[in-house]
Amino acid sequence: MQIESLKVFCDLAETESFTKAAQINGVTQSAVSQQISSLERTFKSLLIERSKKKFRLTREGQVLYDYSKQIIQTYESLHSKLQELKDIISGTIRVATIYSIGLHDLPPYIKKFMKVYPTVNVHVEYRRANQVYEDVLGNVVDMGLVAYPVKDSKLEIIPLRKEPLVLICHPQNPFAKSKSVKLKMLTGQKFIGFEPDIPTRKALDKILKEYDVNVNNVMEFDNIETVKRAVEIDAGVSIVPEGTVMQEVAKQTLAAVPLEDGAFFRPLAILYKKNKVLSPAMKQFLTILRDIA
Repeated sequence: MQIESLKVFCDLAETESFTKAAQINGVTQSAVSQQISSLERTFKSLLIERSKKKFRLTREGQVLYDYSKQIIQTYESLHSKLQELKDIISGTIRVATIYSIGLHDLPPYIKKFMKVYPTVNVHVEYRRANQVYEDVLGNVVDMGLVAYPVKDSKLEIIPLRKEPLVLICHPQNPFAKSKSVKLKMLTGQKFIGFEPDIPTRKALDKILKEYDVNVNNVMEFDNIETVKRAVEIDAGVSIVPEGTVMQEVAKQTLAAVPLEDGAFFRPLAILYKKNKVLSPAMKQFLTILRDIA
């Protein structure tokens, strides 16, 4: 029995998915099944109740998970400490991020990090917000980047900078000529929004409700890039983080107008699982990400 097998078992217990456990450990689903079977033979116990409808650890499986987690954390702490003593910064960092952060905020920081630590591989996955939380909690990734972070007792959340929100419209739209726009002026306007479960959509709905503004939601998308494309063809207006439209404004395919009613921001944050052992590479990456603030 090896520590790798215990880690596969813990990843399977946390993700409740043979596919994800295989993905995390870089092996096949068949290899995961074989390692679980090997552990069951070693401990002469059924560890997982297998059925198509649900996944559940047996009592013995839960005990093995609790102790295995301690063993793995101790091993990872030892490995991390030895790397620090040798000044070794290498390995792979797995990051899940929402589209807008991954496309507009993250690239310069990854470039800066890779220049300093070329032996570290940073693997980035673009996900919806709810999937970022799931992947972090399930150890599919090491850390996540989200907007409007939601508190969770199982997560460490590190606030980053706050992005100002602006109104965007087609350059020929009457709003484009304004120095600023009152929210009330958006009443009845065709509005390009995000899908209802997107955190930015929830925040915008709250703002519009607070100012008693009813827009005409004509399109809804799950990412910032599609929202921008719809506004570029003059299908409606939208409210987005200013940093996500700098290129389009420079090319004059979009106009960005400040909101007059006050300063509205979208907060960004890093999150990772509590009690996670951070490798030297992860610690350095977090340090550079904090520069976003």
